[in-house]
Amino acid sequence: MTSLVADTRVVFSRELRPVIRDPFSVIFSMVQPLFFLGLFAPLLPGDSSLQWFVPGIIVMSCLFGSSMTGSNLLFEMQTGSHERMLVTPLRRPALLIGRALKEIVPMLAQAALIVAVCVPFGFELHLGGALLGLVILAGFCIGLGALSYTLALSSKNRDWMFWTVQQTLLFPLLLLAGVLLPIENGPGWLQALSKANPMTYVVNAERALFNGDVWARSTAEGLVAAAAVGLLGLVVGVRAMKRSD
Repeated sequence: MTSLVADTRVVFSRELRPVIRDPFSVIFSMVQPLFFLGLFAPLLPGDSSLQWFVPGIIVMSCLFGSSMTGSNLLFEMQTGSHERMLVTPLRRPALLIGRALKEIVPMLAQAALIVAVCVPFGFELHLGGALLGLVILAGFCIGLGALSYTLALSSKNRDWMFWTVQQTLLFPLLLLAGVLLPIENGPGWLQALSKANPMTYVVNAERALFNGDVWARSTAEGLVAAAAVGLLGLVVGVRAMKRSD
């Protein structure tokens, strides 16, 4: 276990180094969420529209960023870097876990930037709830990142498959979670699909927490959903990495 932790730390540092050297990549990834924020938020009724919309946008930025991380692994497989990593003494699970843990850092940076942009426009920040929300979102990011790497491993020599699956799932997950528009007034079949989407519970938990409602039922549901996604992603991803060649 000690060796696994040490190997995971090595992989985490390796994956984080390019982000630290080029922080502009994190800022550039914020363009799309900020466009959504600027174009959709004014259309929502009520003076508290930002309180409802901003937590969803933070989850959306997590979804966009984490779901695309497998493309980095695809590039490493094309250049032979991944194969060289496989023959090192590093344990196979650490190659996946370290990569997945790295997804937490861009998520935290993006969340901080979104909040900083929105506070001058009337967004009220409840720091304690927001910090707990980011902890829940960290587990969700780890799971999404691990699933993205798993998809990349399955798409070796077939890059089109990675992008087809990623783009096909991205917006249905986003819309069914009620990030951009409320689902409550939708038809029954749409609400049923929304309830089957784990991201729905994460979004609801973030909205409750960022508004300071720590003890809401949605907080517990979001915690369970994020933990389930994180665990599923790590289990599936570690198994795929062990079978990688």
